[in-house]
Amino acid sequence: MTAEFVVRNWNAWAPGISSREDWLKFQVFAEQQKAAIPAAVPKTLQRRLSPLARAVFNAADGCVDNALPIVFSSAHGEVNKSLEMLKSMQKGEEVSPTAFSLSVHNAISGLFSMAYDYHREITVIAPGQDGIAPAFIEALGILQEGRAEQVLIVFYDEPLSDFYPSLPFALNAPAVCALALKISLTGSGLPLQLNRTSAHRDDGEHALQIFSFIEFLVADEQSLVLGNHRHSWEWFKK
Repeated sequence: MTAEFVVRNWNAWAPGISSREDWLKFQVFAEQQKAAIPAAVPKTLQRRLSPLARAVFNAADGCVDNALPIVFSSAHGEVNKSLEMLKSMQKGEEVSPTAFSLSVHNAISGLFSMAYDYHREITVIAPGQDGIAPAFIEALGILQEGRAEQVLIVFYDEPLSDFYPSLPFALNAPAVCALALKISLTGSGLPLQLNRTSAHRDDGEHALQIFSFIEFLVADEQSLVLGNHRHSWEWFKK
């Protein structure tokens, strides 16, 4: 598979990093810092936003357009919230319907659609070991079918609770992070080519690949290869 597209705009957030210049020089993440909530989010919804949701909203706000379909991609979503609910149930405590609704995999996309009064197509995927590539494939499918001229992709993940074993798997994010990309088949911006390769690699899963792709966007390197033990994907700056 080979596909060409253009990154029209992008924005990302991680603790202590809120601009492209920050990504060029960052060394250590600012612990415990939360993303600022965009002014567009109604106050009635602000209290429902977890640290991960705040990061997503902060990153996506710089690229949002109510006319665009969105592809949300996260390996774990709000799984840490699910764990807290299970702990509460184990103690014999009741779990509220609101708490449950905010823990499911599409919770953040649902809050996003309400906050921005979004009525376009929204897709939420959990790519597992396949990393960030499935979100690009989903978005490119929308573009190539002519369902939209541009698509917004939002990647996000956060560190897992210590309850979940991460070794020997490379699946745990070093910090909360969200990346929003607005892409199209043509137009002004950063032109990229995406190729599937047969190389067997181990570049970590979705949560780690988000950081690799942001570094690729701000660096001078012309190509980025990410993959697992089955196959790999190469992004090439044209």
